[in-house]
Amino acid sequence: MQAAPDGSRLRRILLGWLPRRWRHPLPIPERLWAFTVGQLPFLQRLTASERQDLRLLCAHFLQEKEFHGAHGLRITDAMALSIAAQACLPLLHLTAPPGSTDTPRRIRALDWYDDFVGIVVQPGAALARREVTDAHGVVHRYEEALAGEAMDRGPLMLSWEEVARAGQAAASGANVVIHEFVHKIDMRGMSRSDVPDGAPALRAGFAGLSSARAAREHWRATMQDAYDSFREQVNMAERFGAEAPWLDSYAAKDPAEFFAVTCEAYFVNRDRFATEFPALLALYDAFFLSGQQSAP
Repeated sequence: MQAAPDGSRLRRILLGWLPRRWRHPLPIPERLWAFTVGQLPFLQRLTASERQDLRLLCAHFLQEKEFHGAHGLRITDAMALSIAAQACLPLLHLTAPPGSTDTPRRIRALDWYDDFVGIVVQPGAALARREVTDAHGVVHRYEEALAGEAMDRGPLMLSWEEVARAGQAAASGANVVIHEFVHKIDMRGMSRSDVPDGAPALRAGFAGLSSARAAREHWRATMQDAYDSFREQVNMAERFGAEAPWLDSYAAKDPAEFFAVTCEAYFVNRDRFATEFPALLALYDAFFLSGQQSAP
């Protein structure tokens, strides 16, 4: 298996014209798969059947995406598969997005990631130039260190330094790969003038609701309650020295970041997440496990 070799670029482009059901991705070697699962404790908790389905998703993912190492970083097969496994975990039991083409159940959820091809991997954090204008019209320019970034209809960037510590970071509910790919799920179907808001596209029938509109209202109300509570925790910790929340306070930035940060914890430390966010556990189960009972 090769992560994104130049020689396979033409093959990938040609295969891109074929429906996914007709593609035949290169098999993932057993030894490499076992190594990847062994490095990520949250994958070890999957059943044998779930790991088999995840492996298939990864094979298609690696066939469809291109990895680019920045600043001379060489992307090995092990690095690419580690990213693929973490990126595909949210898709494991997820139904295809609204408007998706009909493909076999086990791989149709990859349509959530069909708006991009490139994945740029930085050795460490990347510095991004930012510019904001305050309420008085004063422009402030600064640099921000990024462990990852997802762009609507564009490539995705990851810091390998952060990706490599995914196994250790799971205890604190953190995972940069899942964070950025959940942003992609959030962005799916957005118009170009929109910004991600922590509310992915939902179908009628979500959580037993009769319409997509009712589903979206339920999602927003549940998320807003959890988001407001989390922001209050952060404020109490920062202003009055109360106990800090379990998850990174970055989740208090806006609803989109709250969705991404809480999804990290949902997938890598479900037990602690269930204790901290019981309402979100039910909400995320209804979404991310939506395809679990689907017919093949």
